[in-house]
Amino acid sequence: MSIVFSRLGRRRVLQGAVAGAVALGLLLWWLLPLGEKPPSGTIVFSTGTPRGVYQEYAERLRTELGKDMPDLKVKLVSSAGSQENVQRVATGKADFTIAAADAVETYMLRHGTGAGRLRGVARLYDDYVQLIVPRDSDVHSVADLRGKRVATGLPDSGVRLIANRVLAAAGIDPQKDITPLSDGIDTGPGRLAQGKIDAFFWSGGLPTRGLVGQAKKDTFKFVPIDGALIGKLHTKGDAARYYRATNMPESAYPTVQRGDTVPTIAVSNVLITRADMDPRLTEWVTRTVIKSRDGIGAHVHSAQLVDLRTAIYTDPLTLHEGARRYYRSVKP
Repeated sequence: MSIVFSRLGRRRVLQGAVAGAVALGLLLWWLLPLGEKPPSGTIVFSTGTPRGVYQEYAERLRTELGKDMPDLKVKLVSSAGSQENVQRVATGKADFTIAAADAVETYMLRHGTGAGRLRGVARLYDDYVQLIVPRDSDVHSVADLRGKRVATGLPDSGVRLIANRVLAAAGIDPQKDITPLSDGIDTGPGRLAQGKIDAFFWSGGLPTRGLVGQAKKDTFKFVPIDGALIGKLHTKGDAARYYRATNMPESAYPTVQRGDTVPTIAVSNVLITRADMDPRLTEWVTRTVIKSRDGIGAHVHSAQLVDLRTAIYTDPLTLHEGARRYYRSVKP
């Protein structure tokens, strides 16, 4: 009897091993399309400013791409932000990037070089416009910025684009009614703390690494951007249609917000490339973006919002053929 049971035990172990191998094979089939050899070569990814969410997300994504495509070299190149990112991809200076939808639309409306070659890969997460002033500031609304020293972001950033539109909607000429400065998230918080500027605009995912440290010191506050201003922005049409009224959740910077939400503007971010990018490579990149959401999201909170159900909505850009292939392959 013991010999029979021993044989049966070994048989069950073997059957379990086979079943496990089949399950592993199915998992790899989902992660790695049809057992294909991963794409190789070099791609350039235009990121953003140091301490910004674009930069942090791109660094994490490069690590994930390296796991799926070990022979693919991903070169990260910092930038001023969305406007420069769009221009780089459109003109072939970069292959992939992240940009806010309003910046993409603006580039297309201006008929920027190569605008017609731009394609979408995935809708990622939303940027929140953040207007920051010292804790004891007498600025309580956008209109109160008149006569102040205000950093509106780097010249080719998405922040500059939004900040100027918000100021204009509040009746403030960005060139005449304030002292405009070009600080980004890398220098703005420090210069605000030193009293060298009175306010600065930032547009990014929540929370932004460049603000977290200062938030712990409780040295600043957020100025609300109310719905009336957003309504005025919408009357301008064009790229402003991508702005929507929202509230920055109290959990974004709890030591600063102290349980309060902040009325503001949100705009979606899109991962973009060009029409001439290899479809197979783009399909693999798209797959990595979607399946790495939780891993990246554990460090970059904004990435938790990447969702397969909404990723295909890359308006104003049509989907790249490679991205389309991936979404079709996982369609229920």
